[in-house]
Amino acid sequence: MEEPGPAVAPPEGRGRDERSLEALSLAGGEGAAAAAGRQLPEGRRATLASALELEGTVLREGRLTQFVANNLERRIRLSGAPRGEPPAGSSGSSIPAIDPGALQDVVALAGQVAAQVDELLRNVHCGLQALTALSVGCIQTYRDGVESLGEAADLSIRAMYALVARCEELDRAMQPVPALAKRIRDMKGTLERLEGLCK
Repeated sequence: MEEPGPAVAPPEGRGRDERSLEALSLAGGEGAAAAAGRQLPEGRRATLASALELEGTVLREGRLTQFVANNLERRIRLSGAPRGEPPAGSSGSSIPAIDPGALQDVVALAGQVAAQVDELLRNVHCGLQALTALSVGCIQTYRDGVESLGEAADLSIRAMYALVARCEELDRAMQPVPALAKRIRDMKGTLERLEGLCK
């Protein structure tokens, strides 16, 4: 089993950050070797985890290991600074110089975004107005159709009542017809008998 070296307290500043980055790269290389098929010894794995826990937070979910470094903003600033210059935090001011050109670009982009948002809102407003007008037209057409249907149904009911009344009147007027038919049959029989007597 490979024995880890003696633990040395990391110096403050760039040296500690460089040692942390080297530890992370070494851990990444060993992780790649493990992915290629080689198994790391448990003691070495525990040593790497302990070293990472000193530099930040280590989260494990199954085979996935997540590492969040402490003072991440300072580490990013140190990694972007040239080798010969001191870190920005040691000069007493942690805010870097602002580029006026970048600010102008941001202002120009913000103006473009505002104009596009205004145009989008206008288009949405016009679309909503068109949809509202269409909805109102559909509702008015539906209302007119319902009113017309109600009037047509009322007229149909009145016509049906009038037809029923006329049929009743016709039935009452046709009541003498059976008696008249009987008299016609009697007269026809009498005429046949008279014809028989005359022959």
